[in-house]
Amino acid sequence: MEVYIYLTIVAFLAGFTQGLSGFGSVLLSLPLMALFLDIREAIPLVNLMGVILTVLLIIQLRAHWEWEKIWPLLAGALPGIPVGVHLLKRMDTAHVQLILGAVLLAYAIYGLLFRLPIGKVSGPWACFFGFFAGTLGGAISASGPPVIVYTSLQAWTKDQIKVTLQGFFIVSGLLIGVFHAVNGLTTDGVIRNFLVSIPTLLAGTWFGSLLYGKFKEEGYRRVMLVLLGALGVFTLARVL
Repeated sequence: MEVYIYLTIVAFLAGFTQGLSGFGSVLLSLPLMALFLDIREAIPLVNLMGVILTVLLIIQLRAHWEWEKIWPLLAGALPGIPVGVHLLKRMDTAHVQLILGAVLLAYAIYGLLFRLPIGKVSGPWACFFGFFAGTLGGAISASGPPVIVYTSLQAWTKDQIKVTLQGFFIVSGLLIGVFHAVNGLTTDGVIRNFLVSIPTLLAGTWFGSLLYGKFKEEGYRRVMLVLLGALGVFTLARVL
């Protein structure tokens, strides 16, 4: 029973974070769930939660969906995944996480203190950031940060940024979910915990989306930078 209480609290926080910013639920919830669940159960559970969150947000923002903004990121990510898996076999993942955390923190600090080159990083850069995302996804299951950085540099509305992130996450999340199911990781216990988490997951998403609606464009970009900096610190704290 105690595990279910912890689970619903983490689910609410994950939903709130994703509803507010459009990202961060996996990076936030996975280390928290690993405190009271076996990591082999936490990983597929967090992925299922992430898929549901992205579906909800895509429905909310479907009027702003633009496939041409999403496919270049996915095109870059697909060849990056096997590269990441290759690195995983030969590198210490702690070193990868250390570099990722430092880059996220440095980018967030720079963006909060100085003016970012909004609208100047586009075109082929989408494939580059997508490739980087796929590489990180294959290496440490954290494909989000490069895509988040890329979208934060675009001269898009906050709705366009948020729905583009969801478009990328839903494809990657479904692919990961299939991989988990084929390899027997999506057990009855995972499904049971997922069903328990749904009510507070939905509640958190609703509250986060409600607050998101109160931000103007510049305010939303600052929220993105603050959360990226927090995730950078969180990532560094896990490996130091």
